[in-house]
Amino acid sequence: MPKTEGTQTGETVEELKLAAVAALDSADSSEELEAWRVDFMGRKGRLTGLLRGLGSLDIDERKIVGAAANRLRGELETLFEERVNLSKSSQATVGSIDITLPGRKPSLGGLHPSTQMIREITQAFNEMGFQTIEGPEVELEKYNFDMLNIPADHPARDQWDTIWVDDDAHGDVLLRTHTSPMQARTMETNDPPVRVIVPGKCYRYESTDATHEWHFNQVEGLAVDEGLTFADLKGTLYEFARRIFGPSMKVRFRCDFFPFVEPGVDMSIEWNGNWLEIMGAGMVHPKVLENAGYDSTKYTGFAFGMGPERISMLRNEITDIRHFFSNDLRFLSQF
Repeated sequence: MPKTEGTQTGETVEELKLAAVAALDSADSSEELEAWRVDFMGRKGRLTGLLRGLGSLDIDERKIVGAAANRLRGELETLFEERVNLSKSSQATVGSIDITLPGRKPSLGGLHPSTQMIREITQAFNEMGFQTIEGPEVELEKYNFDMLNIPADHPARDQWDTIWVDDDAHGDVLLRTHTSPMQARTMETNDPPVRVIVPGKCYRYESTDATHEWHFNQVEGLAVDEGLTFADLKGTLYEFARRIFGPSMKVRFRCDFFPFVEPGVDMSIEWNGNWLEIMGAGMVHPKVLENAGYDSTKYTGFAFGMGPERISMLRNEITDIRHFFSNDLRFLSQF
């Protein structure tokens, strides 16, 4: 068999192949791959030089070397294409987690200030044995008013600017004006003893200003058992004030009216030398107990309600309640 090295380059087809494969395997970047292509496959490359040297061979050897060189060209083109594709795939994978770039601090969100305060309030009562529950924001008139000792002709209904919803299938439907409907719903489906805390959104059709919003959060509390007294109410709410505002916080209870409690009170805290009301409370009205199917001669209870936004305004020195719902990141990012 004639030798395949009688070209002007002095390099055989086998030697060229070994050198090309070894160089291709060591090429790690697109620049190195392009340099390889120019060196071995380019117009002035080593394979082209080998083919140009065929003229110095006799005709029989020229046929053998020429055929081998053409086969090598096809092999090298295939290997080069595969190597380029592999390099692109590797670059795409590495690029998604490019360790050569400086690290980027992830952008983390946070809880809304109202949510933070609601969680702090509910945790305080959870630690005193209350269970957190939630109720519907679209409510029936029965639970929002009637079962809470607020019949249709009761003047107390004027205190709530109700947003009504037309729904012939369920009668009078509304957006709840307070979370108190869950008092009736809870007692209707549970036997005493009951201790629940109810956070949720409420809605009232009223003008907005620095201290009023048409939608806001409220946290309702209810406890019913045999032998509960007003002293239990005062002790529970005093402990709550100490947990939220500090162990030295002073509280004051004054008579107030709410249709679903008797007697009713408001609770204030001493804040910067002034007394500020933070919630309404009282002993559950006997009619409310009876409407839910409880024996009012056997069971007593107390209830209370507060606005977490108002408590947060005190704690964080916020002067306008509308900030909570304006979606202004300059405000929200402070929490």
